Amino acid sequence: MKKYKIGLSRINNKGLFAKINIKKGTKIIDYLGKIITKKETDRNPKFDNSKAIYLYNLSSKYDLDGDFAYNTARLINHSCNPNCEVDGKGLKLWISSIKDIKKGEELSYDYGFGYDEDYKQFPCKCRSKNCCGYIVREGSRWRINAKFKKNKSSK
Repeated sequence: MKKYKIGLSRINNKGLFAKINIKKGTKIIDYLGKIITKKETDRNPKFDNSKAIYLYNLSSKYDLDGDFAYNTARLINHSCNPNCEVDGKGLKLWISSIKDIKKGEELSYDYGFGYDEDYKQFPCKCRSKNCCGYIVREGSRWRINAKFKKNKSSK
């Protein structure tokens, strides 16, 4: 039995929602796609940040392109207060719960984008209390918060 269903998301367009109560540590769904080489990633214009990208770094040689309709896990949205994480072994990835999730709750994970000059291209709409306004991994959000605090105090 599937533990999730597709629904309209408050975060962004469609999302996945818990169809049942899910306990912490539960494997929920595999992240599917096509394994491609880093060279293929670099050459492919579809990975130019102008649209949604469903790409995971698997190793120093390979990425997983999850931009396929059969990859239902691609519908899981980012949150700065996630209830899931991406886990994996070898060339396989899956989504697991990192806390108990109630039936009807939207599944989310931290996309883990790094802080760089392009962070403003990725606004975050998760509305969590600790959201810095951009899709940036937890360990880098302090940089954005510090930048905004500095800008507010200089006015």
